[in-house]
Amino acid sequence: MSVTPLAQACTDTKQELTLPSEAYRQAVDQADLAISITDQKAKILFANEAFSRVTGYGRDEIVGQNESVLSNHTTSGEIYQAMWGELSAQKPWSGKLLNRRKNGDLYLAELTISPVVDSTGITTHYLGMHRDITELHQLERAVQNQKHLIESVVDAAPIAIALLDPSARVLLDNLEYKKLVTDLGVKEPAHMLLDSLAPMWRESLAGNPKGCSFFNREVRIDRPAGRARWLSVTTSVIDMQSNCADSYFCATGQPGLLLAIADVTNLRDEQERTRAAVLQAVLAEEERTAAIREGLSAAIFRLEEPMNVMASAISVLQRRDPAAAEMLQQALSSSREHLESLRKVIPQSPQEIVVRVNVNEILRDVLEVSTPRLLGAGVTVDWQPAATLPPILGRPLQLRMLFKALVDNAIEAMNVKGWKHRELSLTSAVDHECIIVSVLDSGPGIPEDWRHKAFEPFFTAKGGSGRHIGTGLSRVQQVVADHGGIIDLDESPSGGCAAIVEFRIDGDPI
Repeated sequence: MSVTPLAQACTDTKQELTLPSEAYRQAVDQADLAISITDQKAKILFANEAFSRVTGYGRDEIVGQNESVLSNHTTSGEIYQAMWGELSAQKPWSGKLLNRRKNGDLYLAELTISPVVDSTGITTHYLGMHRDITELHQLERAVQNQKHLIESVVDAAPIAIALLDPSARVLLDNLEYKKLVTDLGVKEPAHMLLDSLAPMWRESLAGNPKGCSFFNREVRIDRPAGRARWLSVTTSVIDMQSNCADSYFCATGQPGLLLAIADVTNLRDEQERTRAAVLQAVLAEEERTAAIREGLSAAIFRLEEPMNVMASAISVLQRRDPAAAEMLQQALSSSREHLESLRKVIPQSPQEIVVRVNVNEILRDVLEVSTPRLLGAGVTVDWQPAATLPPILGRPLQLRMLFKALVDNAIEAMNVKGWKHRELSLTSAVDHECIIVSVLDSGPGIPEDWRHKAFEPFFTAKGGSGRHIGTGLSRVQQVVADHGGIIDLDESPSGGCAAIVEFRIDGDPI
């Protein structure tokens, strides 16, 4: 039978690709990995040159010895039991053993043993490969020690620390940060603080990380229960190397944002106490001045009524009795001059510059100043602020006077003899680019047909029906309007009065 050229070519190719058995032996002998072959009882039958370099035993010294000659006899017996259990099941085993070189030096060996099974399924030999990983182990322990040291230092730090990756995940935090999670009742305080201090931080972190860096920016956190907290935040960008395999040959990194959050509440409280004393004096003076201003304005308003009647009478008398009309005109002119002089002595409203204002801080000031009166009237306060509020442009003193007038009216409404349920609810919230403040009382409330009159100058609902809201709401409405806002009166859930004030976040005061 003749062989075709194609078949002959395939046969020649297979012969050319067949690896000589001597090449196997040379490859194993010259491999840089320590390799040994033992019989079923772990007696060494072969060891390559790398094995001699690692163990210090020459080939003629180690062949015929048991592998146990390398053991330091301090490795746990459980490890050997697990090893022989796997090998008996004809499965490879990998692990670490503490070995001893010929000169007595200890080294940590990473060992892999594979059973050699013949065609009948019987284990005839064991192939062992091991390498000295002592230096690698030392480096790993050094890294672990450094990691533990850094974690200990970070956890012992008196400030909260959090590290964010480009997708805003918290990669690292400390105990103080975890306390913030509990105290503030939010999943990630870092996100809440950055939202308040740098609203565009997510976009910046993904595209321009350096835009997220800032130093010692303070934010006020208001809580329904307990005092307000002041936190000072500093951020910095850290270049972190990626641990992905595809980044091994290139120096690609990813930015991380490190937050250092210091609690400056105690310092702020000291400042607030000093400021509150000054503020109370300023508000008292402004209230006194406003009372004089409103009293004089009311007097002028009342005096102008009869003078307008006199002007009408003069018009009638000029045709019938010109002399009498002339005398009356002189008296009227003199009266108007006196009224004008009186108008000139009316105290002017203070001129304030427009600044960025935290409405929660304004409301806290008002509650602080109003505390003695609230306690005196037996009023309980339910304070429900938004945790953080964006600032608005405004005049702080006018805003404090505005909300103090609403609080004073609420106290006055509830402070009637025999009225038992006395609760003031004060809330702040953000809704559709607006800051909404609600002042609710549990007093007698306002009749619906009076609500449109409540903002008229000098209107008062005192007396008569016993339902009242006090005075000063015309001035309140003017301040709200000056700040580009609106105010509305409604019935509170308890049947009392609800004053709802709304400011646009992007509004500019007049």
